[in-house]
Amino acid sequence: MIFPSFQRRLFALAAAFALLSGCSRLRPKPKDEYVYVTAKGTYLRDRLAAVSNRTGNVDNGQKLKILERQRHYFRVVTDKGETGWINERAVVTQDIVDQFEALKKEYARQPAVASGVVRDDVYLHLKPGRDTDRFYRLNEGEKLGLIARATLPKPVPGGVPQQQAKEGEPPAPPPMEDWWMVRSGDRSGWLLSRMMDVDVPDSVARYAEGQRIVGNYVLTKVEDDEVEGTDKMVPIFVTLMNSWKAGLPYDFDQVRVFTWNRAKHRYETAFRDRNIQGFLPVEVKTDPGQPNAPRSSASTLPAPSFIYRVLAADNGPVIPDPVTGISKPSKLVQKTYRLEGNITRRVLRPGETPQAEAKASEDVATKAAAKKPAKKRK
Repeated sequence: MIFPSFQRRLFALAAAFALLSGCSRLRPKPKDEYVYVTAKGTYLRDRLAAVSNRTGNVDNGQKLKILERQRHYFRVVTDKGETGWINERAVVTQDIVDQFEALKKEYARQPAVASGVVRDDVYLHLKPGRDTDRFYRLNEGEKLGLIARATLPKPVPGGVPQQQAKEGEPPAPPPMEDWWMVRSGDRSGWLLSRMMDVDVPDSVARYAEGQRIVGNYVLTKVEDDEVEGTDKMVPIFVTLMNSWKAGLPYDFDQVRVFTWNRAKHRYETAFRDRNIQGFLPVEVKTDPGQPNAPRSSASTLPAPSFIYRVLAADNGPVIPDPVTGISKPSKLVQKTYRLEGNITRRVLRPGETPQAEAKASEDVATKAAAKKPAKKRK
């Protein structure tokens, strides 16, 4: 015979067990965690030992589900069901990938200001800087859309002594390096400037005269039946140039227009504006001309035109943001030119006086004048 008190205790224990069982069934499962491969290509191994077997190959950007953690390694499974261990240095977390997606959305509506091509295999970074998080890897020859430029101090290798300034002289500025916010397909990130080149044909690149081309745009096209190939339309280019020095507070210091000489079948310089502090972007449009002019002429007809902006003389020095490295001048002079045949003319409103512009180097004109031989008096 079961006593009532013992029976009550038995029922209480059964109820508690049922309650605990129900809670365990209702408790949500741990959320799946993922990592993403940053290496160009690597493999999974079956165990953490000096000698191990490969269990699968993984590529840059591949998503892996975490099964287990141990020291500096993750045990993961691929979408193909391959399982194995991978070093934490070969992957990034979901948080980093989410930040890259946020970066892509931040610049999604900003059009590219120039086109480039990857010089060598390189990573995209989350922020400007060599020590920042990286994820996507671009291959040599991939096309790029350049969106924004940043300039930051270049890291000094450990053990390299810093140069001491002479007594009474200001310390030398630190070496700088440029970074570009770029877009390649559906991937976006910051890329070290020296790891890419602006996409420009060799027929124009040969006229760089030792400067770096930072932008190249097709203004219009002309026909030449004697050029090689099936396409007889030859592009006319607006080309932006700058020195190879990194850390400049402006994007370009020279604008050139290359027109096509149909008689000699070669490019020639039709326009040059130099010693300026120019800022991207450049706009290529069609100028309407003067449709209501009483007489029609080259200056009144519609013509290809381009617009660029330079630093105003009263803006003062442009200092890049110490955190982002991006330069944002407050006063710019907009300059519009139109191409009339092979002649480039500036477009000004009636009575408009050109604004004063800041120079890229105040002593350029002085040095150029010093090189010219003095005229002999008769």
